[in-house]
Parts: sequence; C-alpha cells; structure tokens
Amino acid sequence: MNKQYDDYQVIPYPKLRRLLAVMLRALQRKPMMHFLLEVDVTRARQYIREYKATTGERLSFTAFLIACVAKAVDENKAVQAYRKGRKHLVLFDEVDVETQIERDVAGEKQNITYIVRAANRKTFQAIHHEIRAAQVEDVAKARVGSKALRWLLFLPTLLFRFLYGMRGPHVLKKYGGTGGTAALGMFEDGSGWVIPIGHPQTLMMTVGGIGVKPGVVDGHVAIREYLSLTISFDHEIIDGAPAARFTKRLKDLIEGGYGLIEQEGPELRKLS
Repeated sequence: MNKQYDDYQVIPYPKLRRLLAVMLRALQRKPMMHFLLEVDVTRARQYIREYKATTGERLSFTAFLIACVAKAVDENKAVQAYRKGRKHLVLFDEVDVETQIERDVAGEKQNITYIVRAANRKTFQAIHHEIRAAQVEDVAKARVGSKALRWLLFLPTLLFRFLYGMRGPHVLKKYGGTGGTAALGMFEDGSGWVIPIGHPQTLMMTVGGIGVKPGVVDGHVAIREYLSLTISFDHEIIDGAPAARFTKRLKDLIEGGYGLIEQEGPELRKLS
C-alpha cells in the first residue's frame, strides 16, 4: 500500500526484489575470479550490417555471442560444473545459456530471463530465431514461464532462504542454466566493463560497451571495434589456468565470427 506524506512517499518493496536480495547475499560469498578483456568484433559487426543491407534482416548479436560461449563450453565442460555436496561435481552434456531479454511491461522496460537450452547443439541461425521469437512472445506467458517463480512469490522470505540454500545441480540447471550472460553495457556507445555482483552459475559472461579505436591488423593500423567483456568464474570450481585457456578460446571464436560467417545460406555465402 502506498503512503503519501508531505515531502515523500512510501511504496511496497516488491516480493521478487526481496527474494533476489536473499539470492545476492548468498552469491556474494562465492570466491569469484574475473577476466576483463577487449575483443575485436569488427568482422562480426560488419558482417551483421552487410547482411541486413542485403536481406533486410537484422541478425542478433546476442545470439552470436551465445553461440560462441556454447561452443567454447562444449569443448571444456568443466567451466560449467556444479557442486554436488562436498566431494562431487556434476558436468552436464548440454550447455544451457541464460540471457536477459528486455520487454515492455505495463509501459516500463523490464528484463525477462530466458534460457537457450542445449545451445551447444544448435546453429547460430537456430539460436537467432529462438531469441527473436522470445522477444515477441506474449509477456504474461514469458513472465510466468517458470513455474518455480509463481510459487516462490508465495513463500515466506525465511522459508525461501532455507530452500535456496538446499538447491542442487539439477535445480540450478533447470531454472538458471549452466552458464549465464548479461548485456548491461550494450545500450550505450563507448567501451567499459561491468563486474557482476554474483550469479548462481559457475561461468558468467557480462557484455560491456563497444569502443572504436585504432588496432593492428596484419601489421597495419586500422580503425577497429572492440567489445568489453567480463568473463567470471567460481574459483572454488575453476582454477586460473583453465579459466585463462577457456577465455582465450572464447575470444578467438568471437573474433573469428564463429557460427556467423560460417553459415551456409546463400545470402551469407555472398558476403563471405
């Protein structure tokens, strides 16, 4: 219930935000390891622009990044491992990538969580069409797409805190995927990194801004577009060396236009 006073008002603190606060406090105790890097996305973004000019269709840059993450994880499943008790790790075959899709809800912009299931077994085009479909899905259906969310909102906060502490690998995979992505900086021009507070997954890719500056290509200086990325790992599960190798592989995939420039459609072949 809103209460209006002479110089301020008191409004309800949404139940969903209260549950998220419980989750964030728990996640802040995780020993996170962050890699901040710049990735040359000139080739991929130029390709997306040329494809749109040729076909009229705007390819999803988020889908491209998800395809690259899924490929890199598929080659090293350890980076998406979940703890099972104190003595075991669970390595899932499927790479389920969580992402955020911004939608208009009651006249306001809100993020809706979406999980691309088995992204390592899908082409870029399949992921692209899946995300585009999710962006126009009925908002009411999208918001309650997780049955867990509907009943969690009715739980007392203390009970939710207890149940959240009891979560297991399969529950985490079902409701949070095995890897996460967040595009917090892609709505502004200019480079810049974002370091996430915490996340339930062992692996998280946070997308920052894109800056334009000189770079060296084949021994020559040229203007390039660089994407700021933060790759985060749970240090309880992943050591620095394998995390660095994974990050290097992901960078190579993005800069090489994995899945995007390799498509076999006739429109894409003309631009290769």
